[in-house]
Amino acid sequence: MEEAIFPKEVSLNDDAIVVLWDDGHRSPFPHRYLRLRCQCANCVDEMSGNPRLDPESVPEDVKAVDHLPVGNYALQFLWSDTHYTGIYTFRFLRSICTCIPCNAGRAGGASSS
Repeated sequence: MEEAIFPKEVSLNDDAIVVLWDDGHRSPFPHRYLRLRCQCANCVDEMSGNPRLDPESVPEDVKAVDHLPVGNYALQFLWSDTHYTGIYTFRFLRSICTCIPCNAGRAGGASSS
């Protein structure tokens, strides 16, 4: 069984959202990268799983202006484009981490922490 990992700290920096996890891992997410991966019903078709969000409709300079925890399993962001319905589970955030070791692990087919 996989051990649960929780954010210890979330920082909304100018260039990225940075999540420091309780296991010491650091996940930087460029704002637009994370906004384009929203899984809410407005952004992804609930039945087919197909994207509904047109990337062209998301401003290049979109930023998370605030965040809040959702239960003990996710984060929600308020975006500068006024989108706020997406919930990003901790598991999902870790699976799309943009750090060099995680990217290398995905490229090599291995999972990384």
